[in-house]
Amino acid sequence: MLKKLFLLSAISAATATLGHAQTKPAVDTTDEDVQTDTVATQPKKVSELQPVEVRSLRATANSPFAKTDLKRADIAKMNLGQDLPMLLQYTPSAVVNTDAGAGVGYTGIHIRGTDPTRINVTFNGMPVNDPEEQATFFVDIPDIASSTNSIQIQRGVGTSTNGAGAFGATISISNLQQMDSAGVIYSTSVGSFNTFKNTLAAGTGLLKGGWQFDVRFSKISSDGYIQRSASDLKSMQFTAGWTPNERTSFHFLFMPGTEKTGQAWNGVPQDSLGTNRRYNELGMKSDGTFYNNQTDNYMQNYYQLFADHKFSSALIGHAGLFLTRGKGYYEEYKAMASYADYGIPDLVSLKGDTVTQTDLIRRLWLDNYYYGGVFSLQYAKEKTHVTLGGGWSQFANLTYGNVTWAQYGGFTDNYKWYQNDAQKNDLNVFLKAEQNVGKAILFADVQYRNVAYFMNGFRHNPLIRRDVNYNFFNPKAGITYLLSNTDAQRERIYASVAVGNREPTRGAFETDALHLPKPEQLVDGEAGYEITRKKWNASVNGYYMYYHNQLVLTGQLNDVGAYTQTNVNASYRAGIELQAGITVTKWLKLLGNATLSRNKIDNFTEYIDNYDSTAQRTINHGNKDIAFSPNFISAATAAFTLLNGKKGSTLGVDLTSKYVGKHYLDNTQNDGRAIKEYNYFNALVRYSVKTRPFKEIIATLALNNIFGSMYANNGYTFSYISDSKFTTQNYYYPQAGFNVMGGITFRW
Repeated sequence: MLKKLFLLSAISAATATLGHAQTKPAVDTTDEDVQTDTVATQPKKVSELQPVEVRSLRATANSPFAKTDLKRADIAKMNLGQDLPMLLQYTPSAVVNTDAGAGVGYTGIHIRGTDPTRINVTFNGMPVNDPEEQATFFVDIPDIASSTNSIQIQRGVGTSTNGAGAFGATISISNLQQMDSAGVIYSTSVGSFNTFKNTLAAGTGLLKGGWQFDVRFSKISSDGYIQRSASDLKSMQFTAGWTPNERTSFHFLFMPGTEKTGQAWNGVPQDSLGTNRRYNELGMKSDGTFYNNQTDNYMQNYYQLFADHKFSSALIGHAGLFLTRGKGYYEEYKAMASYADYGIPDLVSLKGDTVTQTDLIRRLWLDNYYYGGVFSLQYAKEKTHVTLGGGWSQFANLTYGNVTWAQYGGFTDNYKWYQNDAQKNDLNVFLKAEQNVGKAILFADVQYRNVAYFMNGFRHNPLIRRDVNYNFFNPKAGITYLLSNTDAQRERIYASVAVGNREPTRGAFETDALHLPKPEQLVDGEAGYEITRKKWNASVNGYYMYYHNQLVLTGQLNDVGAYTQTNVNASYRAGIELQAGITVTKWLKLLGNATLSRNKIDNFTEYIDNYDSTAQRTINHGNKDIAFSPNFISAATAAFTLLNGKKGSTLGVDLTSKYVGKHYLDNTQNDGRAIKEYNYFNALVRYSVKTRPFKEIIATLALNNIFGSMYANNGYTFSYISDSKFTTQNYYYPQAGFNVMGGITFRW
């Protein structure tokens, strides 16, 4: 995760179904899971309560927000080893990207055009986003999907949560649930680009005395589509539960993970796409060969402890503690590096020659601790539901760099040329309430959040100190009206207004010493209509997200020559999200979702490097599209059931498509700096049989990008003037053409 910290479609049947799985239960299941293995059939109530650790944060069935709920079966259906964002790519308004081009390694997700730094992520109610850069790096938690029992995605500001401010979406992941009975699960996958996944999980079920233990081991490796982008990922999860009586329970989770990935984060120059779209320029030595250990190396260990108590039939209390320990580095070869940049005087030979540059190998380190606690009190009786919750956390981070080798010497062993530390405290308290008044459900939510942040220097600007304190008030209100709520039909309309505030990321603070970036504010209005019938469902959600002081990259340089983020006064996102599903016959279901949107910055000043002058050139732009925000996104699925045997054998084939419209690499809406529209088709074949000595055997074959679409789903751009010539350089992240993954799972 280090470089990005320092610098800052046919759906598979599983997630296609999930993409529309905002399925509305025909009964009020405010505190219960809903079976959503197909949106086109009537959801059923199940007996388990939604886990306490996530119930206080998630939107309920009646909350006036746009959301998608994914269950364990939905997630497992497509889980053949790709990172979690790839399993979410078919949910509404989502666009994913992967550096290595094959879905393993560094991956990211945009929702409604907002980037990962504006998407809040929690595990079991605990904050996950890196507190400084505010992104989530799923490469550090390999195969988390194999331990996940449910995910909720709220689009927009959503309800109050712990951790980073949600400016585009909230992703709530629950991975604490344990096996109902003793069992063993082994799954293995193999596919293109030497991709392998092996997962072994086991659980004891509930033992005498109320104890229960589960464990999972995972290893994923892949050469990647891009040259020298190989990944070697390992993870484990151990969960212990103790339920001494019907009112009280305790859970402990330990989840370590390690990753070693080849660096592919520079992308491919536009000029190389036509000749070698797998080209990777990183690690090139002065002689034109490539360094063989140009890698990112990181370990991240999660510790979580929970206690829950049922005080009465109406009141439940929850408390949790967490520690996230992270440490690692990325190693890189730097050709012709200047001694002066590392605080080392030029070398003078015995002959009097002066050496100012050298090839060298360096490591840039992160060493951090992230710890804190959360709590909630949840009251639910008849028509009233109230939740009081919140949390506190502290993040302590040390960053430093070592030079481990230099061609011409001059450095002491493990020479450290910079060292900076930072600390960030985050406190939040929220109160949520839902009140039924006839067919109407009134919703209110208020949150107070305090952020205290100290930064003791930056790598490129070690003398700058930052000490800031923010107080945010985030109110939300809305109403849901149930037009009908029977076994045959559930129909509702809803509307809400929510305010979110967000502090700048660490990178935005590395400006000149006299200026501070301003915090961002978002006012989000949502309104929608949903209907669920026995054989079909449909929904429409409209949103208007108005940003004040949104931070964007403009190309402007700070006083040490680094590009910095700048506040723009006003910008907005407005759109309509459509979803529908229908059971045509017993053997065919059709599903689809689409987002149409406008995403605009009112006024924007572009700064361009001018090597013919000491000053940058500026160009003013008005009413331009926000970068990475396509105006049209869609997904569609045709799910065929070819066999549904009496003895439990099933065979299904899902044909799916994903379309992402043209969008831009920066905020100038320049056609020469764009990501072209793309469309790809997938197929998923899944066969399961119940036969002794196994409880079940499941075989899966995923055919990805069947027609070999040559597309890129991410990139960046920069421009400059030299010798009176204006030049724009675009870099893209091309994705693999036709590729295959196959897997088999055994359940004992």
